[in-house]
Amino acid sequence: MQQSRTPTETVNVLCMKWGSLYDRDYVNNLYRGVRRHLKRPHRFVCFTDDASGLDAGIEVFPLPDLDLPAGHRDNRWRKLALFQKDLAGLSGTALFLDLDLVIVDDIDCFFDMPGAFRIIRDDDLFRAKPLRRIRPERDRFLASVGNSSVFRYEIGAHTYILDAYRADPAAATAGYEISQQFQSAQLAEHGHLHYWPRDWCVSFKNACVPRPLASFFRDPALPHGARIVVFAGTPKMGDVFSGRGRKWYRRIGDVSWLKAAWTGRP
Repeated sequence: MQQSRTPTETVNVLCMKWGSLYDRDYVNNLYRGVRRHLKRPHRFVCFTDDASGLDAGIEVFPLPDLDLPAGHRDNRWRKLALFQKDLAGLSGTALFLDLDLVIVDDIDCFFDMPGAFRIIRDDDLFRAKPLRRIRPERDRFLASVGNSSVFRYEIGAHTYILDAYRADPAAATAGYEISQQFQSAQLAEHGHLHYWPRDWCVSFKNACVPRPLASFFRDPALPHGARIVVFAGTPKMGDVFSGRGRKWYRRIGDVSWLKAAWTGRP
């Protein structure tokens, strides 16, 4: 069902942090990036097991529980808990953002686009994979998978995703490699799998860094129309900003422009 949103409606921006992979800087810089690039009223919410050092404007809630059946303690698919009916008392439209991405331009458009659910098409982040055509059915499925780094939904409107996982988590993890594949299959079954325009969310490695040989002559650059840079696959954002992540066949040059966009400092 298409949702009607106005520029004065307060929306939610959600993120999750648990464990030690990402520190508080990831959350704080994401929060500050949202403040710079989202004009409409919004709440910034972080679900976390450690709120130490987070900026004062960030609303903090405990990590939502998957409520798995007895005997199942696999929390790798924790992000699916965002689809529970009562999510920390929140309501309305929510944009979920992974921590390891950089907002580089206005993101109000992510709320303006109609539809009940929007997500990155995973294949849009990668270059063509001709060998995958050997298995056409699997190729068609993988070509439809949504990448859950950036998705928008109505809180409480897609409980069928979590319900399906809770019904048989062992079968879900056996049948799908990662949670976004399972999530996409459920969305497609209910007619809710719709994607962002391809140029809004771009891969650092595949869209910003020039092709292998060209990378030795040109630095990474932002493609026209990009709003968010994501780090699908490798190298990861932390490696890039620390001067790592290069390969013998791929140079990563000056990324000061991207780091400035992440920190908000020139």
